[in-house]
Amino acid sequence: MLLADRKFAFEEHLSKQGLCLARKSPSILQINLGKLCNLACVHCHVNAGPGRKEIMDPATIDRVIDWIARSPSIETVDLTGGAPEMNPDFREFIVRVRAIRPDATIIDRCNLTILLEPGYEEMAEFLAFHRIQVVASMPCYQPKNVNLQRGEGVFDASIEALKRLNALGYGTRSELALNLVYNPIGAVLPPDQGELEKDYKTALRAEFGIEFNSLFTITNMPIARFLAQLRREGQNEMYRQLLVDNFNPASIDGLMCRDTISVDWEGRVFDCDFNQMLGMPLGGGQNRLLWELDPEVLEREPIATGDHCFGCTAGAGSSCGGALD
Repeated sequence: MLLADRKFAFEEHLSKQGLCLARKSPSILQINLGKLCNLACVHCHVNAGPGRKEIMDPATIDRVIDWIARSPSIETVDLTGGAPEMNPDFREFIVRVRAIRPDATIIDRCNLTILLEPGYEEMAEFLAFHRIQVVASMPCYQPKNVNLQRGEGVFDASIEALKRLNALGYGTRSELALNLVYNPIGAVLPPDQGELEKDYKTALRAEFGIEFNSLFTITNMPIARFLAQLRREGQNEMYRQLLVDNFNPASIDGLMCRDTISVDWEGRVFDCDFNQMLGMPLGGGQNRLLWELDPEVLEREPIATGDHCFGCTAGAGSSCGGALD
């Protein structure tokens, strides 16, 4: 049946294959500290950019940290944006979380170029001191493709930032993980993650002496800025059909919505970062705030789904940690 006739029914697709998408006990708290960013990438599902005003304020940060302190099941605090570092309270947030959860994994989803901006020159050293895992956007190891997706000059700045991180031990010391993120250019699925990682490591080591731990391949989601691009290029229907045709049932168990709570800059909760950008509340119900949740009773709660969920289940699957299968 043509996708246009099916209306992208993800739940119907799961049901016909005897699959159920159920929430597990949450172990990851992903927090959007704001939509302000020094870049405006064409694939950005957040529509982040230099003109955005949405920023998590100190009062909301206080409540988020209080919730983390009384939620022992949360093992990973994943900071995203925008450029999360541009939140004025970013450093204080990390210091406070590290103080109450010294062994937690704290992730900074970094666009790399921010580490070179005025006022952020010591950010890399700060991240290293507090043992923050860096997950950095690097959509290709070739300048043309990176600049096309993220802006002119971004490749060179990214290479300089990676060298700075390497000099601090990122990518070579066990406590300083440096992982790169690949997004395809255009309406295609990512290639094999393992093979592409080998290509990345060979090219970046040979050309620039850069080391990193892992490469995460992430499928572009047909929402926000990338959706606008698909529509401009007349590829929206084709791309959505591609995602459905490549549905992979093996991806279901590893989907990020199963063990993650996504929090927006105002403290509202969602099943994943993509649902957050689409305004689909946690479980598909009413809007709730993080500090209203008891993480111990979230297991088996429903997960809000939509047509975009085919993006996470296509091919090898896709999550904030890369391929699933």
